[in-house]
Amino acid sequence: MITRLLRTLTLIFAIGLLSLISGGCDSKKETPPPKKISVETPPPTIPKTTTSEGTDKNLVIQKKIHAQYAGSASCEPCHKEAYDDWKNSHHALAERAFDVALDGKSFEPAQEIKHGTLTSKVRLVDGFPELTTQAIGGETTFKPKLVFGVHPLRQLLIEGPGGRLQATELAFDPRDNTWFNVYGDEDRRPGEWGHWTGRGMNWNSMCASCHNTRLFKNYNWEKDTYNTIRAEMGVGCEACHGPAKKHVEWQQKHGASGKDDPTIALLSREESFEACGPCHARRGELTGDFVPGEKFLDHYLPVIPDETDIYYPDGQVRDEDYEFVSFLSSEMHTQGVRCFDCHNPHSAKRKLPGNELCLQCHKEKIDPLTHGNHPLGKEGSFCYDCHMPLTTYMQRHARRDHGFTIPDPTLTRDFKIPNACNRCHADQSTEWAIDWVKKWYGDKPPRHTQQRARTMALARQGDLKALDPMIELSRTEKNPMWRAIATGMLRMWIQNPKVEPELVARAKDPDPLVRSVAVRNIEMLLSPAKPELSKLTQELLKDPSRAVRVGAAWSLRQFIDPLSQAGKDLYQHLRLSLDQPGGSMQMGILTLDRGFTKDSLPYFERAIHWDPNSSPLRYNYAIALSMEGRTAEAAVQMEAACQIEPRNPNFHFSLGLAYAELNRFIDAEKAFQQALKLDANHSRAWYNLGQIQMKQGRHDKALETTQEGAQTAPDSPDFPYAEAYILYEMGRYEEAIDAANRAIKIVPSYEPAKHLIKILEEKLSQ
Repeated sequence: MITRLLRTLTLIFAIGLLSLISGGCDSKKETPPPKKISVETPPPTIPKTTTSEGTDKNLVIQKKIHAQYAGSASCEPCHKEAYDDWKNSHHALAERAFDVALDGKSFEPAQEIKHGTLTSKVRLVDGFPELTTQAIGGETTFKPKLVFGVHPLRQLLIEGPGGRLQATELAFDPRDNTWFNVYGDEDRRPGEWGHWTGRGMNWNSMCASCHNTRLFKNYNWEKDTYNTIRAEMGVGCEACHGPAKKHVEWQQKHGASGKDDPTIALLSREESFEACGPCHARRGELTGDFVPGEKFLDHYLPVIPDETDIYYPDGQVRDEDYEFVSFLSSEMHTQGVRCFDCHNPHSAKRKLPGNELCLQCHKEKIDPLTHGNHPLGKEGSFCYDCHMPLTTYMQRHARRDHGFTIPDPTLTRDFKIPNACNRCHADQSTEWAIDWVKKWYGDKPPRHTQQRARTMALARQGDLKALDPMIELSRTEKNPMWRAIATGMLRMWIQNPKVEPELVARAKDPDPLVRSVAVRNIEMLLSPAKPELSKLTQELLKDPSRAVRVGAAWSLRQFIDPLSQAGKDLYQHLRLSLDQPGGSMQMGILTLDRGFTKDSLPYFERAIHWDPNSSPLRYNYAIALSMEGRTAEAAVQMEAACQIEPRNPNFHFSLGLAYAELNRFIDAEKAFQQALKLDANHSRAWYNLGQIQMKQGRHDKALETTQEGAQTAPDSPDFPYAEAYILYEMGRYEEAIDAANRAIKIVPSYEPAKHLIKILEEKLSQ
């Protein structure tokens, strides 16, 4: 039988959702501008159910919480040295009111700025800035009141409707007093998700929580508005230390008494470290309300290296991934190093200059001159030049990788993983770098990190040779982040019999990140035939880590009790991203999978309305339309997905399924053939292509296609059964029985083949 479209939902959430909803300030930088499509986007409608977080009741609670904050200025009298370190730091100036003394030179004299095909204007009027630029409705003049950042770039925040603030694509570099577009030569247009007026540059959703202290976004789904509030503008003292009003009041009354302050709850070394994570990790929100002293994984789901290009296979950052996850993957972290070992916690600057910082721990093993092979004090002689390579984001912001990787030009040669040597010596070849590394360090046995990177790179290519070493990594890797990464990569071979027992074991790993990744992969194996997996997942609903509970609840979303702790955790997680297309899609998938097909449609419709050039949104909307019986509309959405992302074989395959349901067999055949052109090992495309050809009465061609496709899935009984059915229709009964028996040999309980054999034997006995 031809597979139905509604059965092809592959849950993009399970493998790539966070990359959709937790992009950085430079979001989508690495991706070429999407192909604009002509398919009409559906009008957004409103579900009947209330899903907003910004209710009056919540606001009352939030204001009581904010009343516990004293503000950073209250710290200065007793902690002047720390306060002075902080007051001019990037944290303190992360977001601020426009300051003529600090920012005026960027607006005076008045000037025109050309970026892409557009021209914008800036000027100072009576001491206040004006920006004239393209917005929805054409060229508009704005009067920004807030500035974002201080060095090496500053953006403006523009007030928009519904409580919004939008970060401009134009930014000012104070080092050379120039304006520039953070997207470079991209020519983003009003109405696009990534334009400065769109949701990709919305302050409330994308920026505010990390540039302010104890912020509540308060998005209202029904009205599509915000009532965002914060305890203090900028990253204040209490953003890292927690609310301190009781401490300030106690000190004012009893500070001279010499008594111990009962209001102080000092953070442990690990708690202080985890307080850095929320703003220095690419991550998805779980609660929207992290408080210092709490666990990172109780509030966030980090984006970690996987089969996508968000990171390089060796763990180096590629997209805008910030520092926290790469540091978690480093040997430094494994050995107990934490942020404040290297950085002043109040100024955030390095504690010591140059190599002095690293040599505190490495001086007994490392001589900078003989190890680095560069003249001391020159570029290339510093530890960070080689082990913390720079990647520039937003055109001007160069950031160092905190994975502390070892430069390896052989990985560049074999897998195009960048190395620090050729990053600096871009005019030289990879072989040149390999020759120098051999000359300096000789031929050494492969390092563990090198073998790990090679395993990751091979796995991304779908190479089966990577499976066994990946399993070994998931078992024995000392670094929990890399165990989690390896566990996640096992989904590349999810149907391989070796994988299931490994995922079950990793679901019991002592590290919660590993458990959370394992349970999300186990979802793909859940079935009535495997009750033990359902039982394990149900047990994880009570895991002490919220990240694990949310993963388990998502895996069991069809049946989860919304009022259970795990159910509440899941719904809270989904509500927090409802103002973004990916988050609205998530809620749509949840609603769809719980059997409320009609109620799911508004979530998909609104997501597409917000981001019409997203192929995953179109794909999931097509699934919902198909399940609602609106197959013709589903086909239109799949056509749009294929138009946006023409080289995705799964989209062409799904389009073929939609055409087949509409009895458009010629179009279906073309779609399946295109899927196979893009992926010759797409077994389901082979299977359905054969079925379509049989439907058209082309039995000889169908038999040839099915036999060829069987080579891509030798462990599947579907192909020999399909072959048997084609032979049955051709009247070749004995050959059909042989084919059906091959299906039963693969899966002894395969009932369709057993039933067909009975029919065939009756035919032969007549």
